[in-house]
Amino acid sequence: MSASDVALLLVALVALLAWSAWVAASRLDRLHRKVASLRAVLDTQLVRRASAAAELAASGLLDPVSAVLVGESAWAVLAAGGLDDDELARLLPEHVGDGAAVAVAPDDPVLDRGLAESELSATLRAALGDPDEVALLWAEPGGSALLGSLSAAWYRVQLARRFHNEAVAQSQRMRRTFMARVLRLAGHAAVPQTVELDDGWPDALGRPGAGIQADGPEAQASV
Repeated sequence: MSASDVALLLVALVALLAWSAWVAASRLDRLHRKVASLRAVLDTQLVRRASAAAELAASGLLDPVSAVLVGESAWAVLAAGGLDDDELARLLPEHVGDGAAVAVAPDDPVLDRGLAESELSATLRAALGDPDEVALLWAEPGGSALLGSLSAAWYRVQLARRFHNEAVAQSQRMRRTFMARVLRLAGHAAVPQTVELDDGWPDALGRPGAGIQADGPEAQASV
């Protein structure tokens, strides 16, 4: 093999490596953008769930204790999401239940987002844990719309979190590859993290997608 052949082979190898690095960097960049996009979608769905919970708390359909607890948990979620006072005032009703005011103090510390979301899930499961009571809520005037909105928003939260965490896992695997680590293809971008929170579903609420059945505990809301 002549010197020119060796040189040509080296050039080809360098070009192949450069192309591989470019492809890997482009894929990693797309994954980072996908994670950011899905996180924005998840944040939006979490706000919608909290807003739906706040509307349910303010409707007067829940018992006073549940209404206050759900309303406070919903406020904590919206506050932990970084919303300003005007947005909070727009999304969260001033009163919940039978005229019971939500205990909202401006100087209260903002809860951790995941903790606040998990607390809201637990509070809603407790408030909507009895199938017979939930069936009565579906049958109340306006109840099907409120529970349907909450059900649809909650279902989308679960989907959005699953898609987001799957994209995060793909991005983390890509960042751990030999080429990504040696060539530092991720640059100074932070390592994407999964969103961990309790979004467990209250069984009595029923899954969305089968239409509204307000005559029994199997009542379900269409998405």
